[in-house]
Formats: sequence, C-alpha cells, structure tokens
Amino acid sequence: MRAPRALEELPFASELEPYDDDFLEDAGDYDRVRFGADTFPGGTLEGATGRGARFIEVAFTDVTLDGGHLRRARLSDVWFSRVRLVGTDLAESSLTDVWLQDCVLAGSQSFGLQARRVTFTGCKLDSVNFRDATLADVTFTDCVLREADFGGARLNRVSFSGCQLTGAEFNGAACKDVDLRGAALGDAETPGIRSGYDSLRGCRIDHLQLMTLAPLLAHHLGLRVD
Repeated sequence: MRAPRALEELPFASELEPYDDDFLEDAGDYDRVRFGADTFPGGTLEGATGRGARFIEVAFTDVTLDGGHLRRARLSDVWFSRVRLVGTDLAESSLTDVWLQDCVLAGSQSFGLQARRVTFTGCKLDSVNFRDATLADVTFTDCVLREADFGGARLNRVSFSGCQLTGAEFNGAACKDVDLRGAALGDAETPGIRSGYDSLRGCRIDHLQLMTLAPLLAHHLGLRVD
C-alpha cells in the first residue's frame, strides 16, 4: 500500500472514532480510533501506560506522547502525523504497516523492536535506541537521524533516501540490502556514522559517500594515509 499523505487517504478513515479518554490501558484493544489534539486536553498524553496494548487501524494526529510505556505493544495499520514521541518506551513492540509523517522521536526506547513495512517520512529522530531491533522493508525518507543506535540490529531492505545521519552507530548490526545512497553522512569531524564500520557489509553507498567515509574507514582499519 502506498504511504498515505493525509488522514483522508487511509482506507479506514471514514470508520475512525475519536478517542475520548485521557489514558491508555495495559493490554488494551484500540481498533479504528483516532487520537487527535481535540480528543484529550492540550493534545498531550503524559505518562501513558499501554504495555502490551493492541492498536489496529488507528490514527494519531497532532498529539504529543510525553514519556509513557508502550512496551510490547502491537501496532498494525497505524498512521502517525505530526506526532511527538518524547521518551516513549516502545521496546520489544511490533509494528506492521505503520506510517510516520512529520513526526519527532526523541529519546525513545525502541530496542528489540520488530518493524515490518514501516515508513518514516520527514521525521526527526534524536537519540532513538534501535539496539537489537529487527527492521524489514523499512524506509526513512527525508529524515534527520541524530545519534541513532542500530547496535546489534538486523536490517533487511532498509533505505535512507534524502536523510541526514549524524553520529549513527551500527556496532554488531547485520545489514542486508540496506541502501544508504542519497543520505548525507556528515564529514570526518562530524561523522554521519560514528561506529560499526565493519557491520556495513551488505550496504549500498554512492561515490560521494565513499569519499566521505574513506578517511573514517582508513582510521578504523589502522591505515595511515600520507
């Protein structure tokens, strides 16, 4: 399915009902509901606790999730637009057919995440922990990723078109069909990829990126360039 650009493009948009509570329940079921700025005070949900909750055909628009625990939640056919996830715990959660557009993820714990067919478009990810996550058919398009940690993660058919990476870590990651072409990888002073160069096997880069990475790869291998 093509990534929707507006709420109305969701195939289930006409069946969404506004969510009218200001909290989430552990192991709760949320089907065909819309979380919006008009559905809870100030558009901010603080400290939400929805461990193991299930979200199916749900939309989040113009809201902030400040903190909160959604560990081991299951999200399927979920759309996020202009959503701020600040310090939100999504560790060990499962995301399938999820779209994030113009969202901000800051300090989010996403280790052990299982993500399949997930699209990030125009998002800002700051210090997001993807350690030991499994990402399959995940696309990052025109995103800013600062200090993203992919340590020990398994990345399969993941792309970073038009993205800006700063200080990303790939220590112990397993990459297969990962496409870095078109991503800005910084420079020697502010590297886009800070560590884990030996884990980049299975990635595709372009000629300009090779020139950017060459000094860092040489340093990693202990080569002296005179």
